[in-house]
Amino acid sequence: MTTDRVWATRRIAAPADQIYEIVSTPEGHVLIDGSGMLTAAVGQGRPTAVGDTFDMDMDRRPLGDIPNLTDYQVRNTVTRIIPGRLFEWAIGGVNTPPLGHVYGWEIEPDGDGACQVTNYCDWTGIGEELRSRREWPVVPVEMLERSVHNLERIVTEAQEKSS
Repeated sequence: MTTDRVWATRRIAAPADQIYEIVSTPEGHVLIDGSGMLTAAVGQGRPTAVGDTFDMDMDRRPLGDIPNLTDYQVRNTVTRIIPGRLFEWAIGGVNTPPLGHVYGWEIEPDGDGACQVTNYCDWTGIGEELRSRREWPVVPVEMLERSVHNLERIVTEAQEKSS
């Protein structure tokens, strides 16, 4: 049995703007990932609008899930953005159409200086042709849980340095 959306949520004791600053930068994605799969996103600014693109250098070897897939680069396109609250992107860019799935970060302030932060993958837009080739979802919830845990660690370390 599969689902079209998987997610992990964590309450992080930080303001939404601080969290958003990290999750909306390509370099932040590399720091958050922690699997060794995302290796670099050098020299790129923060995407600020739907349609903006950013590139990620990848290495699938640390995951061991796709034989013979080593170093490669992925273009990503921002699909939805609400500064301070939501950052969502799809794999694909100008010359490579998105595959139909999106990744995202939702940030919901609690009103007490903390936020509920959700990292998700959504396969709703994947067509039957791609679905027939493999079982979806391909990103386990454990990867998303690791990402929100790593984000919390990064935010906490940044707060400690500024104190």
